[in-house]
Amino acid sequence: MTEREAARTLAHPGTAEIRLEGVLHALSDPVRISIVRDLAATDTELACSSFDLPVTKSTTTHHFRVLRESGLVRQTYRGTTKLNALRRADLETLFPGLLDAVLTAADSEAARLGAG
Repeated sequence: MTEREAARTLAHPGTAEIRLEGVLHALSDPVRISIVRDLAATDTELACSSFDLPVTKSTTTHHFRVLRESGLVRQTYRGTTKLNALRRADLETLFPGLLDAVLTAADSEAARLGAG
C-alpha cells in the first residue's frame, strides 16, 4: 500500500470491537437512522453524496463518522468518492435481530409521522 493509499484508508472497528452501546448511540439520531434505512434498502455501496440529508456537508461528514466508528457502516474510497455499505452481517452476528428490529421500528415511525 502506498503512502497516499494509506492516508485514504479509514479506520473501522473490527467485528469483535463493535459495542452495543456504540451502535445504539449511533442509531439514536434521526439523520443517522435515515442513512441506515437508505443503506439497508440496497445491496450496493452508496456514495455520501447520494443521500438527501437536511444538514450541512460538515454535519453529514460527522454523521457518517459516527456510523463508521460505531461499526454500523464500512466506508471505502473509490477514487475521490467515499462509498458506504451497511455492515449487516457483522451486526447480525453480534446482535441477532437488532438491526431488523430497529429498521422495522423506524419504518413504522416514518409511516406514522407521514415521513415515508
